[in-house]
Amino acid sequence: MADSPITKHERHLLWLLAAVQFTHTLDFMILMPLGPELIQRFGISAAGFGAMVSAYTLASAIMGLLGVLWLDRWDRKHAFLLLYVGFVAATISCGIAPSATWLLFSRTLAGACAGLMSAVVMAILADCVPAERRGRAIGTVMSSYGLSAVGGVPLGLSIASQWGWRAPFWAISALAGVLWLLAWRILPRVDRHLATAREKGTSDDAPTLWAPGLALGWGLTFSVVFAGFLLIPYLSTFMVGNLGLRLSDLSWVYLCGGAATLFSSRWIGHLVDRHGPPRVLGTLLVATWCPFLLFTHLTPSPKAIVAAVFVLFMTLTSGRAIPTIALITSRVPPALRGRYLAVNMAASDGASGLAAWMSGLFLTTTPDGALVGFGHMGFLAVSVSLLALCILWVLGRSPVPQRAAHT
Repeated sequence: MADSPITKHERHLLWLLAAVQFTHTLDFMILMPLGPELIQRFGISAAGFGAMVSAYTLASAIMGLLGVLWLDRWDRKHAFLLLYVGFVAATISCGIAPSATWLLFSRTLAGACAGLMSAVVMAILADCVPAERRGRAIGTVMSSYGLSAVGGVPLGLSIASQWGWRAPFWAISALAGVLWLLAWRILPRVDRHLATAREKGTSDDAPTLWAPGLALGWGLTFSVVFAGFLLIPYLSTFMVGNLGLRLSDLSWVYLCGGAATLFSSRWIGHLVDRHGPPRVLGTLLVATWCPFLLFTHLTPSPKAIVAAVFVLFMTLTSGRAIPTIALITSRVPPALRGRYLAVNMAASDGASGLAAWMSGLFLTTTPDGALVGFGHMGFLAVSVSLLALCILWVLGRSPVPQRAAHT
């Protein structure tokens, strides 16, 4: 499959969308390394902290389902701006939270706005970038995950150590406010799907949102994300309580993991465009079995070894999202894309929230802060990844809706 260069206009759009995703990703990620401090400060258990992580994602999942009712009926720019301003307000509320209950409510509101906003971002990307360049485009936007880890989380932790755990949320809301103004000024109208829906709305052979071939994509997304989030929210607690790292070491470890993810995201995007999403995703699903089992059964080790395993874990686990999104967007007609991706985001966030909550139920914390039962979660993550591989195989045998081809 030949490479087609990304245009200058597309590049500018992608970097704007990547910056937006950076604020959303960082807002979600910054809570997890703050886990040990929040557990101690608010006197909550591992399950209570898991519920705080879950609130963000489960609220996003519910909003994703509600987005089916209206998302493809608006200009995508207007929908994005509305959701992003709600995200900014909710993040400010996180920064002023005086109690665990207030913080839980604020995280719920932030998740309700952020998840649906991410669906709109991916719909804008899919509408504006042709299928033959979409893997690299998704890789560029998804590199915001690595940038959040390589720069955002360490910087956020540094800010938290200087001015308290509230300060990172204030910094994120300030950056998001600037990006909202930039998006309002330079983001073009994205409403071609409205004309497409009017032209084809009466056609008898138009695929429905709930067609089996499309619904399988939601199952694939759910299983891919669920496997990773059985482990991800508790990595920092495990590294501190079980592997002997200090809280100050987490910034360095996340820096290494984020740097690797930042570079690997675009490389995986190139592989998707060259070899196709199914082949790349299948390879990554199998490859992640190694870090899932290796990390969760790691014993106290030097910081360099822990960082190396963490890099492998984050690179392969986060990389699975790129071919997953490329695969499902290639199967959905433009007139259904916004609503489909909203439900897909609901599947993703629901999976992450349920996985974090489930792990919290099975894990216990010793008085010295160590997690008990994390190894069992590694085996469960491998099992769910195997299920995702089976869904991918079934999805590959189902027909692609005609109107989704080359869109």
